[in-house]
Amino acid sequence: MPKLKSSRKRLRQNLRARARNRASRSILRTTLKKVRSAPGKEEALSALPEAVSVLDRSVKKGILHRSTAARVKSKLVRQVNAL
Repeated sequence: MPKLKSSRKRLRQNLRARARNRASRSILRTTLKKVRSAPGKEEALSALPEAVSVLDRSVKKGILHRSTAARVKSKLVRQVNAL
């Protein structure tokens, strides 16, 4: 570990943030996968609001950029409507 106190603290903060971000991204990816792999349109439509909610929370937490979330939401809705 680095000798400076401030750099050690930053390292600890980065490790905690990384763990939080990884967990959030995992939840996000799982939720998106549920929508994309839904067997029928009704199942996909019922899973879509949860996916949108998770995307919005990811933006709020700083995991995703708002434009990225908007693009993913738009793509998901188009995929569900195509079913």
